[in-house]
Amino acid sequence: MSEGDSIGESVHGKSSVVYRFFTRLGQIYQSWLDKSTPYTAVRWVVTLGLSFIYMIRVYLLQGWYIVTYALGIYHLNLFIAFLSPKVDPSLLEDSDDGPSLPTKQNEEFRPFIRRLPEFKFWHSATKGILVAMVCTFFEAFNVPVFWPILVMYFIMLFCITMKRQIKHMVKYRYIPFTHGKRKYKGKEDMGKTFAS
Repeated sequence: MSEGDSIGESVHGKSSVVYRFFTRLGQIYQSWLDKSTPYTAVRWVVTLGLSFIYMIRVYLLQGWYIVTYALGIYHLNLFIAFLSPKVDPSLLEDSDDGPSLPTKQNEEFRPFIRRLPEFKFWHSATKGILVAMVCTFFEAFNVPVFWPILVMYFIMLFCITMKRQIKHMVKYRYIPFTHGKRKYKGKEDMGKTFAS
């Protein structure tokens, strides 16, 4: 390798200004993401706010329906991945060598592990909204379509996909919304003390 062949290095072996700028920008972005991790409700409120702003923009501009449809399909795919287990139980049905979800009351508790964790779901959904918002600034993405057909097709696709996902959840007995291990109550204290 000759001098200056590696990524981010100039001819004299020092990292270039552009490379250092984008590296620093990526570090700042990651720092903000790390700081936002514990604030789940705030993150989702901001994402819903961005989504609302996007919908108002599309409504006022009366266009960009293909971009909105693509955003809806993208969010649907993210949501299905969010609801799905990391290891598909239908693939484990034939083989006994991997972990499985508990099917009986006396089996050990195993938490539901998602294929797409909540933070990545939020991050991808927010990036999708921002990309769709940027697309509304370019006339090339404003393809003329009859939007009611897109709405009906999206509703039909949503219903079919969710029906299939719910059937999968019922068949393999998993619930994607658990809040930790069950807590069992013991017998209530009657307030009596034992005398010795």
